[in-house]
Amino acid sequence: MTDVKIERALLSVSDKTGLVELGQALADHGVELMSTGGTAAALREAGLDVRDISDVTGFPEMMDGRVKTLHPKVHGGLLAMRDNDEHLAAMKEHEIGAIDLVVVNLYPFTDTVFRDADRAEIIENIDIGGPSMIRSAAKNHAHVAVVTDPGDYEQLISTLADNDGKTGHDFRKKLAEKAFSATATYDAMIASWFSFADQGEAFPEILQVPLKRGDALRYGENPHQMGAIYLPYAPGNVGVAKAEQLQGKELSYNNYNDADAAYELICEFPVNGAACAIIKHANPCGVAVGLDPLSAYREALACDSVSAFGGIVALNQTLDGATAEAITEIFTEVVLAPAADDDAKAIFAKKKKLRLMLTGELPPANRGGMTMKTISGGVLLQTRDFGEVGAVDLKTVTEREPTQRELADCLFAWKVAKHVKSNAIVYAKDGVTAGIGAGQMNRLESARIAAWKARDAADRAGWDEARTKGAAVASDAFFPFADGLMAAVEAGATAVIQPGGSIRDEEVIAAANEAGLAMVFTGMRHFRH
Repeated sequence: MTDVKIERALLSVSDKTGLVELGQALADHGVELMSTGGTAAALREAGLDVRDISDVTGFPEMMDGRVKTLHPKVHGGLLAMRDNDEHLAAMKEHEIGAIDLVVVNLYPFTDTVFRDADRAEIIENIDIGGPSMIRSAAKNHAHVAVVTDPGDYEQLISTLADNDGKTGHDFRKKLAEKAFSATATYDAMIASWFSFADQGEAFPEILQVPLKRGDALRYGENPHQMGAIYLPYAPGNVGVAKAEQLQGKELSYNNYNDADAAYELICEFPVNGAACAIIKHANPCGVAVGLDPLSAYREALACDSVSAFGGIVALNQTLDGATAEAITEIFTEVVLAPAADDDAKAIFAKKKKLRLMLTGELPPANRGGMTMKTISGGVLLQTRDFGEVGAVDLKTVTEREPTQRELADCLFAWKVAKHVKSNAIVYAKDGVTAGIGAGQMNRLESARIAAWKARDAADRAGWDEARTKGAAVASDAFFPFADGLMAAVEAGATAVIQPGGSIRDEEVIAAANEAGLAMVFTGMRHFRH
């Protein structure tokens, strides 16, 4: 494949960023500029000579601009193979001039959707001529260069400058790949809007998920695996992937996964009170609410300071200097917070490897959306677990009603249990987790592990007793037998919150009554796999 001299270019862009500079560079190489509507006006205003596309086709723009470039004199000039005699003869017979470069970006469909435009305006921002020209030029990349991203103008300009106004085949091939990705993404966004927003389909027959690669990661979960992070094209998304990394090493695959678990958990706690969550391997090892971020952090750490080593810390309020100082007392991989003050930034700056991620305002935990998980040969899609319960949703099933303190601890433990891998057991007292049992194959073992961790924490701290004494215990799903409940009784729990719904509920309730427990049912479970 040979280099191609750019002699004639067609420019038609919605995003005018860098347009004039590109037009000037092309003109300096003696390139004839053809253009449409607003693009032509912008180039002329900059003093450049531009030929209207209507002058080329012999037809005016019509139907409110819907028809302007859909013409053989445009697509013939793009699709003609310059080394094919029949194509060359057809071009001569029909007076079709070759087009060597197409610069097109598309109507702002996605931006129009996300500024809540009405349906008619959204439909008008479905580009037809643009994708057609892009696809024609990309198909014929052996002879035509196509640029769809203003970010590529600089490379195009330097290529022409270094190569006497010519483009090379490898460069055109790369541009073609990017062009087809651009039109595929554009069509996917349109299809998604029709499915989800316009038609109200939760699970369309064909799922379109346009994603753009962000950072390439050092590796995946393990060094022998490759990894990368991809970001949604849609504006307005929040979360760890969109957080600002203020300092520290690049995040790894596992860092992102754990940071996401921390982010989702901390969103459970509105910012009218300080809260802290410490995560390790996507499970919380300590969660607490407090008067300020420092007290919340210290209480969360006390739950399991061994597991917290090398973990992720998430706060629901601005990170301050005192809290930052405390966090640096042990090795921490990532800290997430809505913001950080100057004192905190200065303290963390001394820890070059520590990643500080600023998330901005936290979204509500009950926001909508979907989660996706790949399996062998397919993908599982579900709505986010935005289920919530409050005091009014609870049903007391034991003879004893919970006290106000027990009720508050039950609801706190329930929020945390929602983010613990099943089978999940969480002990909590006074807004602090006392022990967490995660990911066991039976609920009894989770209850025992959580109690064991609480005893270890008490030994390390020098407390007289484990914090499970007088605590509430949350179970993410029902107790299938009374044994798991009795393990909680042995640990000193006085109140229980669980979904209920087991065929042995009466047996479990009877055991709770005999032990003097207060137990409430939520009617909702929170499996997390």
